[in-house]
Amino acid sequence: MFLGRYCLSLFLLVSLGVELAYANHPQQEEHQHQLHHLYRYGDHHGYPGIHLKPIERAASHYQTVFVDPSGHGNFSTIQSAIDSVPSNNKYWVSVQVKAGTYREKLTIPYDKPYIVLKGEGKTRTFVEWQDHSSIVQSPTFSTMADNVVVKSISFKNLYNNDKNALNMLPAVAAMVSGDKSYFYDVGFYGLQDTLWDDRGRHYFRFCFISGAMDFIFGSGQSLYERCTISVNGAALGPGIRGYITAQGRDNSKDTNGFVFKSCNIIGNGTTFLGRPWRVYARVLFYNTMMTDIILPQGWEPWDYTNNVGLITFSEYGNYGPGANTSQRVSWMKKLDSSTINMLTSTSFIDTEGWIKTQQQF
Repeated sequence: MFLGRYCLSLFLLVSLGVELAYANHPQQEEHQHQLHHLYRYGDHHGYPGIHLKPIERAASHYQTVFVDPSGHGNFSTIQSAIDSVPSNNKYWVSVQVKAGTYREKLTIPYDKPYIVLKGEGKTRTFVEWQDHSSIVQSPTFSTMADNVVVKSISFKNLYNNDKNALNMLPAVAAMVSGDKSYFYDVGFYGLQDTLWDDRGRHYFRFCFISGAMDFIFGSGQSLYERCTISVNGAALGPGIRGYITAQGRDNSKDTNGFVFKSCNIIGNGTTFLGRPWRVYARVLFYNTMMTDIILPQGWEPWDYTNNVGLITFSEYGNYGPGANTSQRVSWMKKLDSSTINMLTSTSFIDTEGWIKTQQQF
C-alpha cells in the first residue's frame, strides 16, 4: 500500500519524470491503480492529488510505466499499460516497451489522450496480429485519441503474408484517427491497406512503410518526412501493378492531403504513386528518391476518369530513375511555388507548436 507522506513524496518523483522500475511483484498492477487514483484524487489521509500543468505546454513532467513480458515491469502487455491511463487524461504518460515481439491488438481509445508509446527500436520491438476482411476491424494498432506520440516500434498485420492479388484481403497494420499525432522511427508492415491515415493532423518522420496495394490511404492531413516507402509489388503476382497511396479528400475546401518530403521509394514489382479514393484527393511527392519501380504514367484515376480535374496529384524536385515526369498523366497538377512551400512546411499540419512539444519525448 502507498500510505501517508511517503506515498506523496514517491509520487512527486514519478510525476517529475523519474523512471522508477518496480520490482516483480504479484500486486504491481494493483499498486499502479492506486498510483493513478492518488494522482487524480489524493488519498484518504487528506493529502490532495497532484495537479500539474497539462503537458501540452510542459513536456518535462510526465509519468512513465514499463512493459516487460518477463514480469520485471509494471505490465506484461502493452494494452494493459494503455488501459491503466485514466479516461479523459490530461497529463502525458509514457509507456516504455521492452524489445521483443508482442502478439496482441492495441487500441488507444478516444478518451485516453497524452500517451507516448515507445519501444526500443523499430527493428527490435514488434506488435503483430493477423485480422483481415474489414479495414475497421482489422488494424493491429488503432489510435483514436488526440495528442499521441509513437516512437521506435513496428506494427505488422501478417494476414496477407502468403497471399497475392487473387486472394488477399484488406488487412490494416495501423489506423490513425486522432489529431496531433507524431510517429518517429516507426515501422508499418502489410500488403493491402497497411497504414490507414484516417483523419487528423499527423507527422511521420524516419518511418518505414511497407505494402503493395493502396497501402497508405485515408483522409489524414499528414506530412511524411524522410520516410522509407517499401513497395512489395512482386507479392501481388505476375502483371499486377501496385498503388502506394489512396487519398480520401472529398471536398475542395478540406485541408487534408498527404505530403511526402525527402522520402525514399524502394522495392520490387511495379507501382503507381497513387489513385484517388475520393474525388478531391491530394498527394504531393517532394524531393523524394524514386527507383525504377514507378510506372511512367505515375498516377491512375480509378473511378474518377471523368473528374480528373478535381484531383491534385503533384510532384516536385524528385530524383532517381522513377522520377522522370515526361510520360506522366496529362492531368497531374503543376502547383505554384507558394502552394508547394505551404504544403511542405510543418505549418501545413501545425500552427500551434504541438510538434515541438511532442518531439521532446
